[in-house]
Amino acid sequence: MGVREEVYYEGGPHIGDLILNGLLAFTVVCIPLTIGAIVRAIWLRYRITDRRISVTGGWMGRDRTDIIYKEVAKIVTVPRGLGAWGDMVVTLKDGSRLELRALPKFRQLYEQMLEKVSAKAKAASGGLGR
Repeated sequence: MGVREEVYYEGGPHIGDLILNGLLAFTVVCIPLTIGAIVRAIWLRYRITDRRISVTGGWMGRDRTDIIYKEVAKIVTVPRGLGAWGDMVVTLKDGSRLELRALPKFRQLYEQMLEKVSAKAKAASGGLGR
């Protein structure tokens, strides 16, 4: 009998990211940003639990990355959309990084994730929005 994971968040990027970038499409310069937001909305999915961070993305959602909290060296967040959503960069002990873009409830998720990482990773992460 396996231990069930508590799911903190499961879903795609914040809808505001798509709306904001869709509105920016009226300026021709921002069309690449709009295309990026559409691709994220269609194929990018997050699953953040009390045991791991999983990101499914890439072309047609074929790539999947799983990280356990033991591997995390640092978590940094950047508010976007007037603070309605945010980007998060998770740096691993081997130096690689995983970027979670347009993450809904990013403040709450940051606090929940911070509870699961090592004391050294907590100290390196600092406060919210760094």
